[in-house]
Amino acid sequence: MEHEYVVRVVRADEWPQVRELRLAALRDPAAPVAFLETYEDAAAKPDSYWQERAAGASRGLSARQFVAVGPHDAWVGSVTALVEEAGAADVFGGVIEQRQAHLVGVFVRPEHRGSGATDTLFEAVVGWAWTLEGLERVRLYVHEGNPRAQAFYRRFGFVRSGGAVPVPGDPSSREFELVLKRP
Repeated sequence: MEHEYVVRVVRADEWPQVRELRLAALRDPAAPVAFLETYEDAAAKPDSYWQERAAGASRGLSARQFVAVGPHDAWVGSVTALVEEAGAADVFGGVIEQRQAHLVGVFVRPEHRGSGATDTLFEAVVGWAWTLEGLERVRLYVHEGNPRAQAFYRRFGFVRSGGAVPVPGDPSSREFELVLKRP
């Protein structure tokens, strides 16, 4: 069932909603293959952590968190774009070769999956990324054991770059790098 969603950047004072949505994501059955954090670790973080996280993602040019707001002003999903500069260290230990946006923290509540929320979120975050001067590509990593997410990313236009990294804490599993080149 299609819904109307408003996608916007989070505001600094919305840190309680940022925290609640992240904790909901970490309780999702797909969390072990979707996120590199546990519910217990995130739940133990002080309010100041969530306040700083929301503030930085609301106005920063190096990180922006987008939220999909559905009926009754409910937050139904989120994705964060991290802007990575060429020559900087990669989160997985490599060196970034070109200016790019790295999408992380992708989550849509289960009851809104297949409703258009994920498409609307990605249209907004990728659209924002392409407004950044000198940005060459958008990338993300997806766990090899997350076929639902892989299917969405392919449908949206992402392709495997050929890069893969071991999953921190589980070197027997891999995450594939997917990229979307500038149109």
